Amino acid sequence: MTFVQLIDCKTSRFDEMNRLMDTWVEQTKGKRTAGHSVIGKDRSDASHFVEIVEFPSYEEAMRNSKLPETDRIFREMVALCDETPTFTDLDVVRDEALYAATVRRFFETVAVPGELPPLDDLVAENYHDHDPSNEQDTVGMDQLRAEVGGWRGGFDMAFTVEDQISQGDRVATRWTWNGTHTGDFMGIPATGKKVVMTGTTTFRCRDDGKIAEGWWQYDRLGLMAQLGALDALER
Repeated sequence: MTFVQLIDCKTSRFDEMNRLMDTWVEQTKGKRTAGHSVIGKDRSDASHFVEIVEFPSYEEAMRNSKLPETDRIFREMVALCDETPTFTDLDVVRDEALYAATVRRFFETVAVPGELPPLDDLVAENYHDHDPSNEQDTVGMDQLRAEVGGWRGGFDMAFTVEDQISQGDRVATRWTWNGTHTGDFMGIPATGKKVVMTGTTTFRCRDDGKIAEGWWQYDRLGLMAQLGALDALER
């Protein structure tokens, strides 16, 4: 996101305006350049609305405004406003995906060498973890630290974040995990082997930014094969 347009208007006919915007979305499908739109209502004035529209660039915003459908819908929108709407064009100079940043810090923190740092500023006390490799979900900070401790006890490890998608209170992360097998892991004595694993984790964050729930998918079978745990089955 490099360009944002703010549309500030007052209307007592918001339901009609909302239906009008639905019409614009339908009619400009495949042609519009707007990537994301959010409409907020002023808590202190029920007739005051602000729409925030995101574009890849100023040029794309201008191309969007020149669509015949946009011009027609704009004239109809003005007719529904109690006052002439105002437009503010903004070049984005800072764009922080705060939940995504918290998730990145989580992956960095759980893999740091030495004693596991406190996770209180990253994870909610009643955190709920869903991992198909475990018979039961992990619930609570103590269980999470124990689960993480099992991995840290078996490996010197590091995560590399490959991709992140953040939407609402969810952050999906595709990661690569590298480890050196330096300790007992699931009954397998240290082998000194360097291993690698890929996976995807989706976290749900609370309003205060802390991680409240997680869903993991990763190649644990591939990891066990690298450790030689499947050799007996292949004979």
